[in-house]
Amino acid sequence: MPSGMGGFYFGKRDSFKEGTIFMTRLGETLRAYQARDPAARSRLEIFLLYPGVHATLYHRLAHLLYRRRLKFLARLISQWSRFWTGIEIHPGAKIGRRLVIDHGMGIVIGETAEVGDDCLIYHGVTLGGTGKDQGKRHPTIGNNVLISTGAKVLGPFRVGDNARIAANAVVLSEVPPDATAVGIPAQIVRIAGRSTHYADEVDQTSVKNPTLERLAALSDRVEALEKLLDEKRGAVVSSADGA
Repeated sequence: MPSGMGGFYFGKRDSFKEGTIFMTRLGETLRAYQARDPAARSRLEIFLLYPGVHATLYHRLAHLLYRRRLKFLARLISQWSRFWTGIEIHPGAKIGRRLVIDHGMGIVIGETAEVGDDCLIYHGVTLGGTGKDQGKRHPTIGNNVLISTGAKVLGPFRVGDNARIAANAVVLSEVPPDATAVGIPAQIVRIAGRSTHYADEVDQTSVKNPTLERLAALSDRVEALEKLLDEKRGAVVSSADGA
């Protein structure tokens, strides 16, 4: 579960301590944007002008109200956030620390979705459910996960830590840690024996296509079989001529 669930919540303890926590969490979020967005020039600019930051702040308040069963007010705030930022996060979703939402327009995060710490999400992403199931029906995203533009992650499964989902992929099943999901429906490219940090590297493009790799392997096998058949044919012709 994301470690920063309660980072911005004002509640039971004294307001000074909660305010300190709020400022700490906000500061680390702004630093995360600076680290991952080359267009970011200052923390003030990020705080005032970046819709991803605004959507996250609105969600912290909406989620607090949702947890206190003030669900109408929570949904009202989330809908205002959607109107203002173009990013729709259900008040029930659990969002970790240092989430970076780049551009953000068209992002949808469902009610039972969970997003870990240090994740990077691009515009057009959907963390959605399938069917009318009650209870947990949205994905759980691990820590340090990169979800590229237009990707759809649908269902109550886990995307492992340090994983990457390629642009426009449709993910319908679990993604292991340190792996890349590519295609429709998504297939897994496992990165064996090497730790990966796609979100830190902001790397959406250097992905392998498993379908092309399999086609290349099949092509190599066909060429090898054709060569073997040619050799056998040549041996048969030589034997017939010798007879």
